[in-house]
Amino acid sequence: MPSTKRPVRVAGSSGGFTDRQRAILSLAHCDVDVIVGDWMSECTMSWHGAAKADFAQRGVSDEERAGLYDPSFMANLTPALGVLREKGIKLAVNAGASDTEKLAKVVVKAVEEQGLNLKVAWIEGDEVMEAVNKLVANGEKLENICFGGELKDWGFEPLAAQCYLGGAGIAEALRQGADIVVCGRVADAAPTVGACMWWHGWNRESDFDRIAGSLMAGHLIECSSYVCGGYYSGFKDLFDGCENVGFPIAEIHMDGSFYMEKEPNTGGEMSVGTCASQLLYEIQGPQYYGSDVVALLEDIKMTQVEKDRVYVEGVKGKPPPTTTKVGITAKGGWQAEFHYLLCGLDLEQKAEWTERQVRHSMGKNAERFSCLKFSLNGYCPDDPRNQDVATADFRVFVQTKDRSLVVRDTMEVPGFNRWCMENFLQSCPGATIENDIRQSAGKEFYEYWAALLPQREVSHRVNLMWAGQAIDIAVPKAVREYGYKREERQWSYETKEPMALDSFGQTTRAPMGWVVLGRSGDKASDANIGFFVRQDDEYQWLCSLLTIPKMKQLLGPEYNGKGVDRFEIPGIRAVHFLLHDHLDRSYNASSTYDGLGKNVCEYLRAKHVEVPNKFLRRGRV
Repeated sequence: MPSTKRPVRVAGSSGGFTDRQRAILSLAHCDVDVIVGDWMSECTMSWHGAAKADFAQRGVSDEERAGLYDPSFMANLTPALGVLREKGIKLAVNAGASDTEKLAKVVVKAVEEQGLNLKVAWIEGDEVMEAVNKLVANGEKLENICFGGELKDWGFEPLAAQCYLGGAGIAEALRQGADIVVCGRVADAAPTVGACMWWHGWNRESDFDRIAGSLMAGHLIECSSYVCGGYYSGFKDLFDGCENVGFPIAEIHMDGSFYMEKEPNTGGEMSVGTCASQLLYEIQGPQYYGSDVVALLEDIKMTQVEKDRVYVEGVKGKPPPTTTKVGITAKGGWQAEFHYLLCGLDLEQKAEWTERQVRHSMGKNAERFSCLKFSLNGYCPDDPRNQDVATADFRVFVQTKDRSLVVRDTMEVPGFNRWCMENFLQSCPGATIENDIRQSAGKEFYEYWAALLPQREVSHRVNLMWAGQAIDIAVPKAVREYGYKREERQWSYETKEPMALDSFGQTTRAPMGWVVLGRSGDKASDANIGFFVRQDDEYQWLCSLLTIPKMKQLLGPEYNGKGVDRFEIPGIRAVHFLLHDHLDRSYNASSTYDGLGKNVCEYLRAKHVEVPNKFLRRGRV
């Protein structure tokens, strides 16, 4: 264990497989002790898990098949290995997906090829299909935490199950001397938690406030540049340098408080605003659950201490839960979509004309689709400035378990593509078929079931590759039962002392986003939205304006009639909402454009409300 006289500096190098490949090398040249990275998501875990199950069903051996780890990871790591060794920087990443051991072996080979002395460990235990099958056989319900119901009634055959491991295994690997720790599905913030538990020597059975602080630090840096200005609703102030927004560094102290910084000489910024934006991303309520601790968010505070340096404090911790989240993947069937481009006047009538024609072509086959959705997206403004802006997308989206409806080996039997395309010559005026119709050919999609799995069912283990040794990680002793139902795990409330909205003076009907910033995201089929403002009186107005009924009203036709939860974080002037089951079964199965929940906040910021004039005079966001 290093000296605890100074904080540990942890850098976030990746928020997913789409992130920039320069990250690990660039951050290795910074003043950091540990680099962490997140290459996984619910979406990619479904892909990899289903592929592994498919290989097994076809009898393809582990030696013969391709490695089901993140394919982009080594291009990020390999150039940085020499600098990591030279500076003694540790690395902990969750890039292993469904083949963590295989990736660890690839890392060892790259290390050996460069003649470096770096010790590699890998973490196992996240693949829990056997445990899920055993629990179901024993009568466990494994209720869906987003939309309810029991797993046995799902109607799909589970292929893969991956649970979220905490940071204790990473901490143990580092204690044993590992330089690089490769993980599969650990929680996004777990590498930071593990690094801090190792560095500071925290007791996982009692240091809950400290561990909770590191969990929040991990949450802020887990999506790399998000916290430095990516997806920030105040982005208009950050155009200078936006081509190269920096990666984040968290300086985490022994007491669990921490400072947030940004990679030097890069674009973006590290501010209370960008930190608040990322804090509000993908949370689900006032309690933030991890396998090592539960963090309480309502008292968190952020202070801008200098340019690009923010101090974060006030996080409290509770004992970890008896459960951890598990994501279960199944083949959902086949989906396809066809796009007409409609232009000019009378778009609603043109869309209705086209839908009636397509439905007539389908006939009774329309009933064979589990999802058949027609949507007109976009509009033609008055006196359009050019033809493209006058053009809208008319989308026909289908899902079915019957492959023959969307995938045709010959053209002799009509299917979805033909039913849409054959109406082209009797279309409404100005209709065009998109010139790339590959999406209409059909592809497999996956259903996703999020539930809670008892931690005692998880075989969490650290593998030290240089020693040929495996170490079991026990479930924490000081666990607490938080319940399985949402109302037992979170609380929801309206503001305690609302103010009359007319008490804020004269108003102008204007987009809420002229004053209010925000951030939204997904967790399975739930969407979360956090709104925050810049001044205290604006926060009084925001809390009084944004009630649960007002949120449902603002959502308009997007409101699905299901639950909406609300809580407040005064230290960052934020109001948070959780929209239950808003995203139509999560990203891989979603029939909407916004399968990841990233756009719903910007939709709501564009909605018009009565905004006090005194706030508008301060300048628009």
